[in-house]
Amino acid sequence: MNPNLSNRWGNRVIFGATVLAAIAWVAPLLWILALSFKPNELLAQRTDILLAPPYTLKNYSDILGTSLVFRWIANSCVVAFGQTVLVLLLSSLAGYGFARTEFPGKTWLYRLVLAGLAVPQTAVVIPLHRMFADWGLHNSYPGLILPGLAAPFGVFLMTQYFRAIPRDLEEAALLDNASRWTVFTRVILPLSLPAQATLGIVTFLSAWNDYLWPLISATQSDHYTLTLGLASTQTNFAQSEGLGFLMAQAVFAAVPVLVLYAFFQQYIVAAVAGAKVRQA
Repeated sequence: MNPNLSNRWGNRVIFGATVLAAIAWVAPLLWILALSFKPNELLAQRTDILLAPPYTLKNYSDILGTSLVFRWIANSCVVAFGQTVLVLLLSSLAGYGFARTEFPGKTWLYRLVLAGLAVPQTAVVIPLHRMFADWGLHNSYPGLILPGLAAPFGVFLMTQYFRAIPRDLEEAALLDNASRWTVFTRVILPLSLPAQATLGIVTFLSAWNDYLWPLISATQSDHYTLTLGLASTQTNFAQSEGLGFLMAQAVFAAVPVLVLYAFFQQYIVAAVAGAKVRQA
């Protein structure tokens, strides 16, 4: 068989498999979006008519009509952005320390950080609740932000990325009488933008979608995050009697995340591509 013909058919098979995988991934999202524009009364009878009328914006108007919804959005933005910025700062500093400096107990401390990857959030909920209650931090922004700053994955990611940066660049800057802080901020950090963007996206998504800790820490409605606030508006029969409203909530909460991902996707692709090159 002609090698060129074989390669052509192989490329077509790969392309077809990619298209099928993309359809399988997008179909549930389109289903959720379509249901969000359907009247709840119709969805209580059947859910197989997605493209046919009638359509309605009532589900979204009901969300925006909730008196505290914009306060919940503001709370989620403060918590998600605050947690993301602090995790990037702490993870970058810790990662640089593990990757470029030597100090007693470095290996054991790094292993201890990696051990944190195996600890689930639910295992520390009770100690966190008691500690934050003693400190009086429940129903506050610090109470919602601080637990997320323990980010062993972020330290691991930044450590590995900093180790892959050639030491020659750092040594050249040190020979020019640059301080360690100058080298870190002017040389190392700009080269780590893809890794920081990836870590920022992961941290933001985790903070934005977090439900368990806000459910425990925020007991007053004006301190709810968006996920907790939207859940509080659901009735006991939301899935059967308010399916359209439920889907509209999912779309409403996902839009900021989609916008953020669209803005930073080039950095995420660069980080993945860089990881593949280093592995090769």
